[in-house]
Amino acid sequence: MNRVAFIFTSAPHGSSAGREGLDALLATAALNDQCGVFFLGDGVLQLFPGQQPENILSRHYAATFGVLSLYDIEQCYLCKASLDIRGIPVDTPWILDAEILEPMALRRCLNDYDRIVTF
Repeated sequence: MNRVAFIFTSAPHGSSAGREGLDALLATAALNDQCGVFFLGDGVLQLFPGQQPENILSRHYAATFGVLSLYDIEQCYLCKASLDIRGIPVDTPWILDAEILEPMALRRCLNDYDRIVTF
């Protein structure tokens, strides 16, 4: 079976990309047990704690990332350079347990996947 990587590159509440990506990830994981999740660029904000989307009349879907372990999705990665650029400390209490990797290590990890889907 193909290994599928999902890459989140969009901020959580400026568009529907994050919510749609999460839905696609869960649907794929229900049929394929070889999924990985990568958060790059503004996508690192998907896992930022304390989101208050109700203030902009948006749905709070970020908590749904917490069910990834129920789908046996254990390969979750955050880009350290993306955190550094945004001034976000690596010891932030993320809403999902994710490994923080330097860009080159992230690229090597992505090479292990057969398909890459970006949101």
